[in-house]
Amino acid sequence: MSVTTATAVRKVSRPRADAVRNRERIVTAAREMFVEHGPDVPLDEIARRAGVGNATVYRNFPDRDSLVREVVCSVMDRTAEAAELALAETGDAFAALEHFAHAAADERISALCPMVSSTFDKHHPDLEASHERVERLVEEIMGRARAAGQLRPDVGVGDLLVAVAQLSRPPAGTDCLRGDRFVHRHLQLFLDGLRAPARSVLPGEAVSIRELRDA
Repeated sequence: MSVTTATAVRKVSRPRADAVRNRERIVTAAREMFVEHGPDVPLDEIARRAGVGNATVYRNFPDRDSLVREVVCSVMDRTAEAAELALAETGDAFAALEHFAHAAADERISALCPMVSSTFDKHHPDLEASHERVERLVEEIMGRARAAGQLRPDVGVGDLLVAVAQLSRPPAGTDCLRGDRFVHRHLQLFLDGLRAPARSVLPGEAVSIRELRDA
């Protein structure tokens, strides 16, 4: 391949930096507005917050479903990155689990619930990959704490993520943002209940992410 041809290929295969920044701004604005107002927020309002034109939004995301899916994947990826940081910690295994749970709460993953149950394809390959990555990483974090004798044996990844979602904030669109100041306090109370030895027997069985998605 000639130098000229190789240069042309690079130009075609790599999007411009400003186009990448615009896409990132749209996803960030959408995530913020979905948390504040729910997944039905007008796309022109998202464009306004992102500082781009409506045409830029539709050029990147031809319909609402594609934007919602990208936001869900983005939050899942950020949650996975928090898990990777926790796994990189070499100290107390339960402390690493706590650090992950608080970081995941800051992602406001509860706002994803109404979006995940919307009309778009929940089995899209991108979503499947994001879910599997998070489940694998969080299972490893919990496995370390369990092996160290610090985590009660009767809880699963789904149990942890459900609690983080429920405690991280009220449902999107509700006027209860003042409750945010209680998030980490109440989450820590839940985490203390995960410590071994367990003081009670939990009803039911440990929950996986797949069980949550299939429920």
